[in-house]
Amino acid sequence: MRRRDILTLFGAALGTWPLAVRAQQPRIPVVGLLGLGTPERNGAPLAAWRKALGEAGFVEGRTLNVEYRWAGTDPSCLPALAADLERSCSTCCAARLISRSASAL
Repeated sequence: MRRRDILTLFGAALGTWPLAVRAQQPRIPVVGLLGLGTPERNGAPLAAWRKALGEAGFVEGRTLNVEYRWAGTDPSCLPALAADLERSCSTCCAARLISRSASAL
C-alpha cells in the first residue's frame, strides 16, 4: 500500500470518528408522572420525590426528563392521561400521587 493510500484511510477514519461517538451517547430517560389533584396541591410529595431523585443522582432536565399529567379532581381522566403518557414517553414509569383533597373522593 502506498503512503498516500494509508493517509487517506487514516483521514477518513478520523473524519467519521466523531459521528460514531456522538451516535453512541445514551438517551436521557423519560419518566411519566400521573397524579390526581394539581401540582400545587401535591407540592410536598413532589418535593420529596425530587429530593429522592437528586439523592439517587438524577437531575430533572439534565439526567432525567419528567412528563407530568394531572387529573385534577376527576379520576375518570386517569386512563386517558396514562395512555397519553404511554404515547409520549420512550421510557415511562408512572407514579400516582394523591393529594389530601383528592383522597377524600
